[in-house]
Amino acid sequence: MEVLGSLVMLALLLLAPLLLAFIVYCGYVHWVHMKYDHIPGAPRESFLLGHLPILWRLMKKNEFIHDLFLEWAQKYGPILRLNAFHRVSVMILSPEGVKEILMSPQYQKDPRTYNNICNLFGERFLGNSLVTERNYERWHKQRKIMDPAFSRTYLIGLMETFNEKAEELMEKLEEKAEGKKEFSMLTMMSRVTLDVIAKVAFGLELKTLSDDQTPFPNAVTTIMKAMTETRIPFVKYMPGKQKLIKEIQASVRLLRRVGRECIKQRREAVENGKEATMDILTQILKGDALKEMRDDENMLDNFVAFFVAGHETTANQLSFTVMAVAQHPEILERLQAEVDEVIGAKRHIDYEDLCKLKYLSQVLKESLRLYPPIPGTLRWTETETVVDGIKIPANTTLNFSTYVMGRMEKFFKDPLTFNPERFSKDAPKPYYSYFPFSLGPRSCIGQAFAQMEAKVVMAKLLQRFEFQLVPGQSFKLLDIGTFRPSDGVMCKLKPRSHKKDVQM
Repeated sequence: MEVLGSLVMLALLLLAPLLLAFIVYCGYVHWVHMKYDHIPGAPRESFLLGHLPILWRLMKKNEFIHDLFLEWAQKYGPILRLNAFHRVSVMILSPEGVKEILMSPQYQKDPRTYNNICNLFGERFLGNSLVTERNYERWHKQRKIMDPAFSRTYLIGLMETFNEKAEELMEKLEEKAEGKKEFSMLTMMSRVTLDVIAKVAFGLELKTLSDDQTPFPNAVTTIMKAMTETRIPFVKYMPGKQKLIKEIQASVRLLRRVGRECIKQRREAVENGKEATMDILTQILKGDALKEMRDDENMLDNFVAFFVAGHETTANQLSFTVMAVAQHPEILERLQAEVDEVIGAKRHIDYEDLCKLKYLSQVLKESLRLYPPIPGTLRWTETETVVDGIKIPANTTLNFSTYVMGRMEKFFKDPLTFNPERFSKDAPKPYYSYFPFSLGPRSCIGQAFAQMEAKVVMAKLLQRFEFQLVPGQSFKLLDIGTFRPSDGVMCKLKPRSHKKDVQM
């Protein structure tokens, strides 16, 4: 009995500090609640877990969490509180709030989110790239160096590559265009956009349209899976995850190894005055940029960022656009009529042609409203901020959702209807409620690039094929860090008949 009593006393002595720590933590959580409880929001389901049990249930059912945020916005108002343990984030769905925060350089990106993708499981991933760099001065220095590579004049010179890779896609689609083969449009769009970004940005010929089993495309695919894994706390310690984590680490190393070789070769060519490949990397390394950006690791950060973001988002946008127009025959017919009038039967699309495809521009914008590949963006308050009369404490994550705002009746009439006329010349412009490429000084550097590429691919697709969706698809959205069609947009194709001969 004496030994048993000693063991009980020892257990109590060991448990006492843990119990005390738990009580102190609960007190801290209560203090946090007091700071934020004046902000509207759905009732917390748990004192400690906050809203997490609600979100976990939706995830378990494969439901789309962002639709819940839309529901809450309509019920509780444009400023929403989201609780998880001792952390509270605030969703800003007010045009005035969007304008105030996103248009100002003083609000940095959220450290909790963006620090998670600087490294992936111990491997440097996006590092201090344009995507993740939080310090405005350092970010601005990078952006200034890279801006010329994304100027209108330079991008016009890339039309040759846009046409070349889009033609390769059309050739692959022709093999499927007998009206019976079912295929994933998302898969095909992912391959072509990866080929485009590789050649246009870095002079690489990946040829994933011909062979998608090469290591580089597989590495990019694996890394996209990693974006969801990083959201799970302590995932690297979970049973059964070790194999995937090793694959992710190897994929990141491969991307950076290829990028390092690209940068080395191109820098030597520029320094030696040799005629180098005309791609974005060469443009960045010209002139003053060569002296400014000596940090190869930082260049590699942006190499990886362009590859991962530059193909995934455009592929998703193109797939969503096909999914939408295939469900609206009248829109598809009008698109094809415009393409026939502007492009005719010629194979090479000029920049001037893109400017004339007004209705296609409207369709692409409407696709981004209803199905944005990137849900929104995040900022951080270093000091107390007042938005719409509501005080938001310092050191708070601010969440901005173009997806939610794009589906709210107060900003867009009949918001769930796909209606390209919202973006016609005479239609009222959305007031800080539409930002698929973010807004303000930290808006996406590649948005003009992405929309030129999307226009070329869509114009050729509309010119050459009749497409229909395979019945039985859900048309739901899947969140893997970016939004993509959950069923992959399964299609069947038939060639369009043209009276005129094709002009070469």
